[in-house]
Amino acid sequence: MNKLLTALLVTVSVNAMADDATIKSKLQALGAKNIEVKDSPVKGLKTAVTDQGILYVSENGQYVLQGKMYELTNKGPVDVAGKLLADKVNALKNEMIIYPAKNEKYVVTVFMDITCHYCHILHQQVKEYNDLGITVRYLAFPRAGMNETARQMEAIWTAKDPVFALNEAEKGNLPKELKTPNIVKKQYDLGVQLGVKGTPSIVTSTGEMLGGYLKPQDLLAVLQESAQ
Repeated sequence: MNKLLTALLVTVSVNAMADDATIKSKLQALGAKNIEVKDSPVKGLKTAVTDQGILYVSENGQYVLQGKMYELTNKGPVDVAGKLLADKVNALKNEMIIYPAKNEKYVVTVFMDITCHYCHILHQQVKEYNDLGITVRYLAFPRAGMNETARQMEAIWTAKDPVFALNEAEKGNLPKELKTPNIVKKQYDLGVQLGVKGTPSIVTSTGEMLGGYLKPQDLLAVLQESAQ
């Protein structure tokens, strides 16, 4: 009986790997890269995390859905990809430029560009966010891709004191030395994967994308509502 059970489990495992391989192959043919295939909460569907975002694919790889999937709960709709995205964001925690709240209640991650007007406004108010208990973590998202701005941002993110370097850049004192975007490229690619279209893009600790700039009190209100 144990041998039979083991054989069945091996067969199921091999079939799952074959299905995942088929999904990867078909998505690669469409130009997708860096594909991770995971289970989804819906029977018959797989979650495919790609460089172009998250897709939901039938197990045979024949059908693809693009867009958000929500679980309907008593507390309202919940984006099922949220935790997955939050984990990917948190994986880059050591590369973020962080402005911690003294009495932290909430954490947000902001994809920002040093040439972005509303990013500049947000940064000017970072102390106000902190005073409300909101820790602000920055990831780089040069909107024009890997150009001069990306090289400037790489210099900021890899500086001995990135917080000081970013503060100076926001005052107009941009770094003179430009660096090849390595860390910045990784953060930019994650932003694309998450569906970032512009800056600032604010992501909550649960992986929810809030969109653009919000005033400190407005952001606090949204975070409080989401937590309920």
